[in-house]
Parts: sequence; C-alpha cells; structure tokens
Amino acid sequence: MARLNVAVVGGGNGSYTLAGDCALAGHRVRMCPGSATKHAALYREGTIFLEGMGRTGEARLELVSDDPRAVVPGAEVVVCTDPAHTQAQRAALLAPHLEDGQTLFLSPGSLGPLVFEKAIRDEGRRLEVSYAEPGTLPYLTRKAGPAKVQVSGLSAHLPVGIFPARRTDAIGELISRLYPAAHTVENALAVALLNVGPIIHSVLFLLNTGAIEHFPAWDIHNEGSTASVKKLVLAHDAERIALRKALGFASHPYPFEDHYNPGGDAAWMYGRKAHSDLIKSEKWRERLDLRHRYIVEDVKCNLALMASIGDLGGVATPIADSLLTLIGIIAGEDFRQTGRTLETLGVGDRSLEELTRLLWQGFDA
Repeated sequence: MARLNVAVVGGGNGSYTLAGDCALAGHRVRMCPGSATKHAALYREGTIFLEGMGRTGEARLELVSDDPRAVVPGAEVVVCTDPAHTQAQRAALLAPHLEDGQTLFLSPGSLGPLVFEKAIRDEGRRLEVSYAEPGTLPYLTRKAGPAKVQVSGLSAHLPVGIFPARRTDAIGELISRLYPAAHTVENALAVALLNVGPIIHSVLFLLNTGAIEHFPAWDIHNEGSTASVKKLVLAHDAERIALRKALGFASHPYPFEDHYNPGGDAAWMYGRKAHSDLIKSEKWRERLDLRHRYIVEDVKCNLALMASIGDLGGVATPIADSLLTLIGIIAGEDFRQTGRTLETLGVGDRSLEELTRLLWQGFDA
C-alpha cells in the first residue's frame, strides 16, 4: 500500500494516538501539536510510544513543528481530532494553509465541514477540499506519559460521512488506506447521528452528578453504569435511531445495546468486547466537572445538534430535549441557545431537502 502524507494538527489523546499509529503503519506523518512547552518531550524526541491494543512501539514522526505552514501544505490528509467546540478556532488557524485536493479528517465531525468552509470563506479563499467525519473516534485512548499513549479500544467498524457526499467513493477509498475498518454512509448528517457520545455521556453525567461532585475521581463507565442508568441510555439511543430512520437513512444505525452486550453481534463500532475492555482498562476514572468534554462537546455541541435536527425533520426528541434542559439547569446555561445547532452553523433557514442537497454538492458545485 502506498504511503500517505498525513498532517496531524492538535495535541490531545487522539492526536498523539493517530499520529503514532499512522507512523507505525508506514505513513509519513508531520504533526503540529501546539505549545512547545506543553509538548516538550514530543518536540525533543520526535517520537510517540504506543501501548495497549493495536500497533505498539515507538513511532518516529517526520516532523514536529508549532508552525502549520510547515505541516499542512503537501499533506494528502489533514487530521483534526479537536473537540467540536474548538473547531472554529482550529479552522481559522488552518484556513490560510489548506490546499486544493486535500482531505480533512475531522474526528469528531459534528457537521464540522460547515465550520471549516465558513473559515475558508472568511479568509477570502475558495478551495476544493473534502471532509471525512467518522461516527466515532478510531481509538479509545488516554495519555500514559509525556509522549506515550495507552489504547484501550480500537474501532472494528468505522462509519464515515463525506462532505460533499458526491465525492464519497473517492474519499472513502482514501480513508480506508488509513483505516481498513472504515465504510461510508449517506452523508455528513447521517454520520452525525451515529455519534453516541451525546447519547451515553449526557445520561451518565446527569445520573452520576452526586458522585461526580462528591468524589475526587469517578468512573462513570464502571460504577456509574448501573442497570437503571443503562435503561435510560438505551431509551435515549432508541430515540437517535428513530430520528435516523425518520430522515430516511438506511445505513447501519449501530444500536448501543450491542456495546453493552459482550456476547452479542460484533457489528458495533468497537466490536464485541468493547465495553468490558473499557471497564478493564481502568483508564476512565477521572475528575469530572461541567467543563469536561462530556458536557462542552457531547451535550453543548452534539446533543443540541441532534435536537435541532429533530426540529428540522419534525421528529420529536423528548429525551434529548429533557437532558438538554436538566443539564443546562445544572450548568446555568441554555444549550439550545448557546450550543451547536443548525441555526448556529448557518443552515437553519434551509429545508431538509435543501440541506441534503448542500451536503451532496457542497457550496461551490
């Protein structure tokens, strides 16, 4: 398989893991992680050490730089694993340096292509770039040292939505060179409704609020996932699946009950034993608060987006609406007003048919 030129922009758990994994797979990887002080070990050694599941060992990067001009040009795939709520800032940083023909891999996506396209236009540019959004992170991973990550989960099935969707075949083939488990779905809206982060984390956070505020660290995926908590998670997930069906998406909905059932169908995104492996890793015992990614990304961005998609399609989402209201009361914020919605993405005035057409052809077709 021919090597790809990959630019990884960002310095979080996912960025480190993706950069190291791609380098171990033989691709040429340049990385712009951010502050040289915060990432001193990576700048000094130019290597990332992977342990746990999947490829392991020391991965040497071609270049580590704090200058996107040295990292982004010439890359076939530009990877951003930033939280969705930081995409506008990242898009503004990258917009001057992107080139025609590049593909941006946004993990998570959350209709992120609309954010990046706005930044490119605000820069006064018109580019023919493509976007790929996976339905989940390719890895469940945590930093285990300054330049070391431990992978506790790997995607066994990675649904990917392409923007514009008219390039699905070509870009899907490109992404499969990085992730053989990748397969394409209808469009970026279809894959946004495969993101189960807002489904599970909103429920787990709300129903574990007492423990989160009481204990210095808490594992919501272990002690926090009792039988009753799981019951609400699955009801919320059924609402997500019903919304996808109502909008006409026929691709696999990846019901979350498969994640909780280790003896069930292996077709869930992380495979058959993902939940038990996650619990066993004990890497999700952490300090949680209202500034955690579970809230600022999964609730404020993704759950608010799901509810607004339901509004567009005329599909009731009472559980999502209730979670937005209740968590918003705790946070002191109206997420329907401050979060990511079709309105804040600049497409709230479009009908479902018009939005579907935009997702197919892009802005400059």
